[in-house]
Amino acid sequence: MDSEQLLKLVDIKGSISTWDISKENNIDHQKIIGVVNSILALGNIITADPVTSKYWELTEEGESVALNGSYEVNLYNAVPSDGIHQKELMAIPNAKIGFSQAMSKGWIVIDRAANKVVKKVDSVVDKVKEDLIELKASHDQISESEKLDYKKRKLIREVVIKSFTLGKGPEFTTSIVKLETELTTEMILSGSWKSTPFKLYNFEALGQPQSAGCLHPLLKVRSDFRQIFLEMGFTEMPTNNFVESSFWNFDALFQPQQHPARDSHDTFFLENPQTSENFPQEYLNKVKTVHSKGGYGSQGYGYDWSLDEAKKNVLRTHTTAVSARMLYGLAKDFKPTKYFSIDRVFRNETLDATHLAEFQQVEGVIADYNLTLGDLIGVLHMFFERLGMTEIKFKPAYNPYTEPSMEIFCYHQGLKKWIEIGNSGMFRPEMLLPMGLPEKVNVIAWGLSLERPTMIKYGINNIRDLVGPRVNLQMVQDNPICRLDK
Repeated sequence: MDSEQLLKLVDIKGSISTWDISKENNIDHQKIIGVVNSILALGNIITADPVTSKYWELTEEGESVALNGSYEVNLYNAVPSDGIHQKELMAIPNAKIGFSQAMSKGWIVIDRAANKVVKKVDSVVDKVKEDLIELKASHDQISESEKLDYKKRKLIREVVIKSFTLGKGPEFTTSIVKLETELTTEMILSGSWKSTPFKLYNFEALGQPQSAGCLHPLLKVRSDFRQIFLEMGFTEMPTNNFVESSFWNFDALFQPQQHPARDSHDTFFLENPQTSENFPQEYLNKVKTVHSKGGYGSQGYGYDWSLDEAKKNVLRTHTTAVSARMLYGLAKDFKPTKYFSIDRVFRNETLDATHLAEFQQVEGVIADYNLTLGDLIGVLHMFFERLGMTEIKFKPAYNPYTEPSMEIFCYHQGLKKWIEIGNSGMFRPEMLLPMGLPEKVNVIAWGLSLERPTMIKYGINNIRDLVGPRVNLQMVQDNPICRLDK
């Protein structure tokens, strides 16, 4: 389809969608968009209002289920009336998924006495197949919860269509005359320039912008956070070691070796080098004692502390591991100190719109004599006020290495609700006293991610649009320098 054909359609219809043109004429939608852009470049011949629409379509696996039936129904039908051994049943295609679904729906049961899988109901309806056929027919009548379930099973996917509604512009015409953009020697010699239509010069147009390096939004916000800490008299901690031993990442923080966070489902463990060896021996013995037997007024955890477990190398799960190293070094010649750090940490998270396997942690630590919970709350109010967050409240929480502990919430004016923005607390004596810090020294600390305030500041809803291969580089170039209201 060329420009004149498109203009004739607009002339007849008055208003028409580019997506409808694409479907009715069996033309690739992007080709229609290309024709529209070429017309828009000529002036106000047409209007083009952007429209975003969504629809669901079947994946290749979904097409197979719609044709051959769902895995759970096929598995149910494979169970004879007198039952079947589970090993034989699992030999059919996609048996693992089908068995799980059929069991959860109560269609089959394992007869332990006969060691067989038997039917629990006389008949079943293949609702999955029916729903997929319904979606394919474009009726789209199934519930939202079922759509999400089928999406999770990778049977369907949501397709986003960005189209335009076309209309007549103030200079509308069905015949396009190409405007010349350059006066040539031939035009002057022949005199044709007198009757040739030229494109008007735009004397207010800007020149070609010079390409230059651009700061990512995360770096802009990081710079402002760092400036706030420095203005409050904090010293930046060295955080250039992404790999930590489990001793510094967990044990030194009085986190028990049976804690769920030390499982491979939550933490990345290294294969090479798998372990670390060099630890301050006297300090290690104190940490072992306070874990297994207690001390400093604590009963400890009462288990056999394992050095092999402490040796395991991990990608650090928090920068608090760095804080532990700094506090241990400070104990040798203590003086009141304020530390901060902003750097990457790593968690074995399921990736979604708000979670990645790595993120930037912002941490503040203050060590001084006779600090109280009131000092922590006061410092937090001062810190977050400088970030432009004045409506702050706290909620009691649990952390293995802080007591008391508080989650920090801020009222978000845009979302009209309270959102969690960080965690805080006072480091436990079981963590501080084995380091050799004086008994009357308390340490208050707080932490938050760098990504969440950045997403709020720049109006980004999906963290994968901020970090990773989906980042729009134009967004990085266009966003202004971040100014936090202080």
